[in-house]
Amino acid sequence: MGMVASPANAAARRLLVLGDSLTAGYGLPRADGFQPRLIEALRSKGIEIAIADGSVSGDTSAGGLARLDWVLAGGADAAIVELGANDGLRGLDPGEMERNLTAILDRLAAKRVKVLLSGMYPPSNFGPDYRRDFRAVFDRLSQRPGILYDPFFLEGVAGAAALNQADGIHPNADGVARIVARLLPLVERLLSEV
Repeated sequence: MGMVASPANAAARRLLVLGDSLTAGYGLPRADGFQPRLIEALRSKGIEIAIADGSVSGDTSAGGLARLDWVLAGGADAAIVELGANDGLRGLDPGEMERNLTAILDRLAAKRVKVLLSGMYPPSNFGPDYRRDFRAVFDRLSQRPGILYDPFFLEGVAGAAALNQADGIHPNADGVARIVARLLPLVERLLSEV
């Protein structure tokens, strides 16, 4: 007899979300944050998951790396890695960010966790060389075998006043809904590979 996929089996898939304030739902009621909205969107497609919340507001790639083993302790089948925004806001060395993100992706690969890497654009105030070097990190990491890649987490939301909170940086509920809708096909593909 073959194994029947039941809701209990489907729910056993654990999705790690390793990120910063953008995936932690900064400034929003809990229900309007990225993770609850993603669960809701997947559920509407008949996909049940459990999320391992590895998102901390203000975190850099170094912070994500430092807590990776802890958030992976409960296991994960797939992961969304969304880090780099705070590295860029602080003007941190893109080479260091690349080392941190590479170490994160190496650890996830070693545990056979499928990964969706969502990239970031840096602010323009550090000049064109910094912007080029920062973006090149994500361009290189996107070439890793087995990585699903989304070039810019805030695509279609960054710079749109109606989709952001008053700080102009963090998405509001409508912005989060736009991000979730845009990423949903990629997340479905990620989970289908588990």
